[in-house]
Amino acid sequence: MAIASDDTRPGAHHRYQAMREFLESMDDTLPGKFEITKEGIVHDMVSPGGPHEVTAALVSRRLEKVMPDELLAHTGTPDVEDEPEGIMGHPDVMLIAWDDLNVEGSIDSRTLIAAIEVVSRSNPENDWAGKARDYPLLGIPIYAIFDPRTGTGAVLSDIHPTPDGPRYATRKDFLYGEDVTIAEWTISTADLPRYPATD
Repeated sequence: MAIASDDTRPGAHHRYQAMREFLESMDDTLPGKFEITKEGIVHDMVSPGGPHEVTAALVSRRLEKVMPDELLAHTGTPDVEDEPEGIMGHPDVMLIAWDDLNVEGSIDSRTLIAAIEVVSRSNPENDWAGKARDYPLLGIPIYAIFDPRTGTGAVLSDIHPTPDGPRYATRKDFLYGEDVTIAEWTISTADLPRYPATD
């Protein structure tokens, strides 16, 4: 749910700073995860757990087995941020060089090799639509989505200019059970967990 908005008009920087300060003041007082998108503050009220966290951990582990030692598939903090764009996100998994992770504060989004999101059960449109719009603005060259609701996913790449700003030009869909290539590395999606069916 977006509770504040941001845009490119004069004053957008001040609105972004106000949202950033609000999130800092809320640190550890509200459950869930906060991000700042082009639409405003997004609060995923349900803390990730179960299939979400297991998927992120399995994808990270499988990637690290095939990536060179100077890179990692990072699942922790900090956030990635582009203040001029007014976007602050926290990918579930970030492919990044150790040297680019070794910074104070937020990570420069343009140092990421790829961002990976596990679709939230409570806010799937944020991963499928919002981040597919925002991540090319951040210069993240590859965005992979894993969806435990449906057992599907997609890898978005090839940023190109459009009248609405940078967008991914290429989308490769996959089904759980198939191999998927993210950047230069191919991993299995076999045995990734699914969210339990709801009534």
